[in-house]
Order: sequence, then C-alpha cells, then structure tokens
Amino acid sequence: MGNDNHRILIAGGGPVGLLCAWLLGRRGLAVRLFDNNSELQADPRAATTHPATLDLLTEDGLDEDMARVGLVAPIFQFWDRPSQQLVAQFDHAILKNDTRHPFVVQCEQFKTAKLLLDRLRAFSNVEVLFDHEVIDVVQDADSVTVHVRGRAGAVAHHSGAYLIGADGGRSTVRRRAGIKFEGFTWPERFIVLTTPYDFQAARGYSYRSYFADPGAWCNCFKVSADGPPGLWRTVYPAEAGRSDEDILSDAGVQARIQSFFPSSTPYEIVHRNLYVTHQRVAETFRKSRVLLAGDAAHVNNPIGGMGLNGGIQDAVNLADKLARIMLDGESERLLDLYDLQRRTVAIEFVQEQSIANKKRLEAADPDVRARNLDELRATAADPQRARQFLLRSSMIASQRRAEGIGLAEG
Repeated sequence: MGNDNHRILIAGGGPVGLLCAWLLGRRGLAVRLFDNNSELQADPRAATTHPATLDLLTEDGLDEDMARVGLVAPIFQFWDRPSQQLVAQFDHAILKNDTRHPFVVQCEQFKTAKLLLDRLRAFSNVEVLFDHEVIDVVQDADSVTVHVRGRAGAVAHHSGAYLIGADGGRSTVRRRAGIKFEGFTWPERFIVLTTPYDFQAARGYSYRSYFADPGAWCNCFKVSADGPPGLWRTVYPAEAGRSDEDILSDAGVQARIQSFFPSSTPYEIVHRNLYVTHQRVAETFRKSRVLLAGDAAHVNNPIGGMGLNGGIQDAVNLADKLARIMLDGESERLLDLYDLQRRTVAIEFVQEQSIANKKRLEAADPDVRARNLDELRATAADPQRARQFLLRSSMIASQRRAEGIGLAEG
C-alpha cells in the first residue's frame, strides 16, 4: 500500500494499542492500526486502574468515563485466610496530595478499549483495521514495513515511519524483530472464578481484597460488569499436575471457592478461566524503528494489578516521544530514553513488586508468614509508612522513577 514515512503503524487493538493510536491521532499524526480479531475482545482480565495511570488519562475526560463505566475503589484489604481475620486496610485517601485520583478504578480492559475506539471514530487520520494480522516485519534506515494478512487471506504490505508492537505476550512484532523475551513461567496456573455473590454485603470485604494462605492465596475484587449489582472475580493458584478438566469442573470449581469462602449453598459461577502466567521483560523496547509496549514488552503475574497499568504508562510515554520526534523534529534518541525509562520501571518495580506480592500471600513458613502479616499491620497503622506503601502499590513511585531517568543513566 505504498511507503508513508509520516505514518505510524500499530500492531494490536487492545487498550495499549488503541491508546497509542488515540494519543497520536489527537496530535494530528497519521496512524494505521491492525488487529487480528474481528472486533474488540471482551477479555475478563485486567480491571484495576491505579492512581498513577488515571493521572495520565485526563485528556477528553477519559478518566471520568472509566470511573463512570467502572467502580471507584479507594480502599483495599489484606486478610488471613486460616483465621478469617482482617490483617490490614489501606485507604488511597492518604495520597490526596500525591495524585489527582486518590483511588483505584475497577474498569475492565475491554471497557477502556471501547471508550478509546469510540473516540477514534472521530479521527479521519486514524485507521483501525480489524481482521488484519501482522505476520512479518521488515525495516531499513528510513521506514518499517509490515506484512499483513487481511480478511480474505491476501497479504498486503504497509509501510510507515515507526511500528508499535502492542500485540500481546505472544507478540509477532517482537519475535519478527528478533527481540528476546527474558524471564520465566510460573509452574502453577492461575484460575479466575466470577460470581454475582456479593462479598461486601455478606462478608464485609472491600472491592479489592487479598487473602494470604500457605500456597493457596486468593484475590477477590469487584467489577461493574454490565451494571448493578456487578460481579466479583476471585483468582487462585491452580495445582500443578491437575488436568484442566478437573480444575474447571463444577465440582472442582465449587470445592475451590468453598475452601476460601464457605457457604451452605453452591456459588453461581458465571465465568471460569484458567491461564498460564509469566514474568518476562523484553531485552529491549526499541529496535531501530520497532517499539514495544504493554504485554509485548513485559508480562507479570496479576497480583497487584500492575500489568495493564504498566502498558498504559508505556503508551503515554511512547506516544509523547513519537509526537515530539515527528512534529517537533526532536532527536530519535528520545526512543532510547523511552526504552531506558520504561524497561527500568518494568524490571525495578513491576516485576519486583508483583513477585513480592505473590510471595507475601503464599508464604508457607510459619515465622515468615507471621512476620509478613505483622509488617502489614504495622505499615497500615503508621500513616507515613502507609503512604510509602501506597506510593509503590499505586505505581506513583514507579512513574516518578521513570520521569527522573535521563539518557545519561544509560
């Protein structure tokens, strides 16, 4: 379809790719986005949007729309499963001087994607092409070209100035660009069980609650779903060696949720999903004219809700730098800075904290468990320590770290 050195190409039509397209489109840049699905995917994962992320999404009231279609959750809790005791409660209100959004918004990622796609329809300079699969990437000194398989199976070539790979953990862009994806895969899978049972009304749980138990932790959080009364998602580790059929069977599902939340009647389960979880970071987020963002650049376990937030933060950082290069003639070294800032944060904060979150919940040694829970209690009880804890968990600290990184550090 010809060479266009003023166009930016994007692979992946999830929230990260769509956000890149929107931010670039708002600046008047030509954008062509490809997604191999026929429409937006109603992925039930990734709902938590942290204060640091919301602070980046105020253009055109996107943050307000996310709160409108989601749930505002200022408080989260840690519980001890064996004793059923509340260990610690944290209120984001303590961050009122650190953020415009002293709360979390529980907005499922497909809702964020829809809000972005609706906004993109007004831009004649942005094309969103569903049923278009990027299958190869070629670049030279002046441009990058993607080979794209369309609806009818024919392959066409599209060229541009830069390519953003936002095409997920199995990113074709990353693989075809020859970028290694370093890290490991957790031996246990994660299972998500979704129910309309109201854990807040029945048990007093906040919209985000974490349950510590040796080897069998649980995350429990509420989403608005299609509207009131909403749904509750519970996430657990699934035992290695058990078959998918056994884990996902009605008996297996009921046994798991009842073991955490005993009830005299069976739970209504409206959704069940089992998935493999990785902790990986790409060896670079930039290879000449190819840039990676979101899950294509880094993946992590979901405890703490940092994966999609990190991807959105990537998108805002990258779109700003590309616009400055394309429109203001700034140096391409900005893209090296993007790599340095976002990759540093992915390693130092997202990977480190999500792994620590998991270890805190599943600690089996009685002394370690006791120390962990005592530390949480003491932290929540001390306003200064609670603020520092929340600055990290809300990703404000990592955003400040990224903003403070200059090319000299590289």
